[in-house]
Amino acid sequence: MNYKSKETLGIIFAIIAYFSFSILDAIQKSAVLYYSIFQLLFIKYIFVLLLSILEARRSKNISFYRSNNLKLQIIRSLLSILESGFFVLSFKYLSLANAHSIGALAPIIIVVLSVFILNEKVSIKTWVAIFIGFIGVLIVIRPGSDVFSIKSLIPLIAAFFLGLYQIATKKMTEYDSPEVSLFYSSLVGIFITSIMTFFFWQPVNLKSLWFFLPIGIFFSLGIYFQILALKNARASIIQPFHYTLIFWAIIFGFFFYEDIPDLFTILGAIIITTSGIFVINQTSKR
Repeated sequence: MNYKSKETLGIIFAIIAYFSFSILDAIQKSAVLYYSIFQLLFIKYIFVLLLSILEARRSKNISFYRSNNLKLQIIRSLLSILESGFFVLSFKYLSLANAHSIGALAPIIIVVLSVFILNEKVSIKTWVAIFIGFIGVLIVIRPGSDVFSIKSLIPLIAAFFLGLYQIATKKMTEYDSPEVSLFYSSLVGIFITSIMTFFFWQPVNLKSLWFFLPIGIFFSLGIYFQILALKNARASIIQPFHYTLIFWAIIFGFFFYEDIPDLFTILGAIIITTSGIFVINQTSKR
């Protein structure tokens, strides 16, 4: 397979991955009304554990439980819990479109954090695009207006932790393979969420399978196809497809919850997406 065909395949995998995450979020928006966030995260990490074992077998890595930087793996795993938890919490209070429009700032936050944590250089044009991206978020949440809610900041907090998580993941690739990182994410995730689930337990019955199984399956599919996408194409090619989450959020939000985003949300989402793609393109040129 030539280089161009591999990148095309990577793009296809990325589209499938983000479509899977979109279905996952549509399900989680209902599930979080009946079960605690920690119960939902516990299920997701159980499936990640299974995925890490399958990926280790596929790559023939029998030492997938050994890390070359255990401290960073634990920090990265804790950040994963925080970003996932805040995103799921945002679905409880906001529409899918609003949550994803604000959360779409994550790629821009990653670049900002890269400057301060990894000492990467950013051009003036990129800083202008970053500033415009934040303007887009202000348009969506409209602070000072009657429609503003403090709960609108939840996906912004999630995006911040996602940025830190991505930075830690990028650094982790210098030490461990993907299946090792998956294994430790699941291990730490299961340990922490099982403890928290004990304190925030909600009754579970057979009907819970309608939520728990699809959550585990679509979360695993999303992660797996994201791994395949990054194996076949550059991150700079894959990253812009992150913004398809907004497109699917609008469709699924309308189809399942009859949520229709207002003009401000659509305008803000367009600004965030445009500035985000510009920032990604600028950083990839470096």
